[in-house]
This record gives sequence, structure tokens and C-alpha cells, in this order.
Amino acid sequence: MEMQRVLVVDDDSNVCELVSLYLEREGFAIECVNDGQAALDTLERTSPDLIVLDLMLPGVDGLEVCRRVRKAGETPIIMLTARGDDVDRILGLELGADDYVPKPFNPRELVARVKAVLRRSRGGNETRQEDQRPLQFKGLTLDPMGRVVRMDKEEISLTPKEFDLLWHLAAHSGRTFTRPELLESVWGYDYYGDERTVDVHVKRLRRKIEPPGHSVRYIHTVWGVGYKFQVDEDPL
Repeated sequence: MEMQRVLVVDDDSNVCELVSLYLEREGFAIECVNDGQAALDTLERTSPDLIVLDLMLPGVDGLEVCRRVRKAGETPIIMLTARGDDVDRILGLELGADDYVPKPFNPRELVARVKAVLRRSRGGNETRQEDQRPLQFKGLTLDPMGRVVRMDKEEISLTPKEFDLLWHLAAHSGRTFTRPELLESVWGYDYYGDERTVDVHVKRLRRKIEPPGHSVRYIHTVWGVGYKFQVDEDPL
């Protein structure tokens, strides 16, 4: 099996060395760069399976790198953030990052995050999407084989994590999930992050599948509990 490739972007050479050491031990091929422009240049000539991206970078910062990566495709991104930088963390998630790890971090935890995000991005989650038939709702179709979402027959671009979250909710239509339940089921491991990660991903999904003027609502907030998928039409 071909080695999975991870691009590590961090201006701290010690962090690059540490992350490379632990990921290489797990069989990953690693390339490290130290600034945002170098990351973008690298992405023009190679296609990593995942990017570990520090937000605080010289020159082109991590948020801009995240924005450009997401504009170009769906390569999974794990952000490295300074502990307490909630604004940048949430902004990074809104720009399409799949996960984040606050510094200082346990390298074993980062390895677990990398494996989980890659597993999810390839469709290997507990719902066994590959064994499922497409889900069809009014105006919305989810195809698990191709991991494709169509709204009124138009394909909607989702990140791997957005698809996983939407699939999990839609596959259990009408059931309400708490944020911790969604973190455990969709993120796929003991998640130590902020529950706002779920809120940010729901917000992004709503922008894409419930744009202004659309007559159908799919993802509903159950106040004080969490979220559920249910097809409702707005009254005329």
C-alpha cells in the first residue's frame, strides 16, 4: 500500500522534527516547510493526503493557507493553534479546517487525530457508508459511495468532515444528538476540543445546503440539547 503523505507547516523547526518523528514511526511520508508561501508552493507540485498547519506563520499566515487550500480542493487540514486563541481557531474551522490541536500538544494525540481524520476522509467510519444506499430527501441527495451531496441535482462541495456530519445526522433523521455525541460519532475518537467545533461545522453546512431563499430546512437546533436532521419546509 502506498504511504500516505502528510505536509507539516510550522516555522518552529523543533515542532517539525517532533511531528515528523512520530508520524514517520507510524508509516507516514512527511514533508516539512516553515512558512505559508512555501506551503502553497509545495501544494502546487504535490498533493498530500493531509496537512498539519500552524496558524501563526511568517508571511502568508495559516488562515490564508487554509482558505486557499479549501478553495482548491478538499485536502484534510488539522490546525495547530496557540492555546486560548479561540477567535483564530473558530475562524480556521469556518474556513474549512477539519480539526485542531492546541499547543503545546501531546504528539501521540496528534498522531491519533491524523489517523482519525484520514480514516474519515476516506469514508471508513462506523456507519460503513460504502454499504449504504443513497439517502434522498426533498431537494437533497447524499451518495455515500462517491461521498457526493446534491441539492436540486446540483453537486455541493463539502469537506470530508462536513460530509461525515451531514451523513450521520441524515442517516438518523429525526433523532436529536448532543454535541458530545456528535464529536464522538463523527470525529471518531476521544475528542478533547471545544464543542463549538460542532457549531461551526453545522453553520458551514447550513450555508451550503440551506442558502438564503431556499424553502427547505434540514438541520435544526434543539435548544439546550443539540441538533437533529429533519426536512421541514418554511411556511409561505
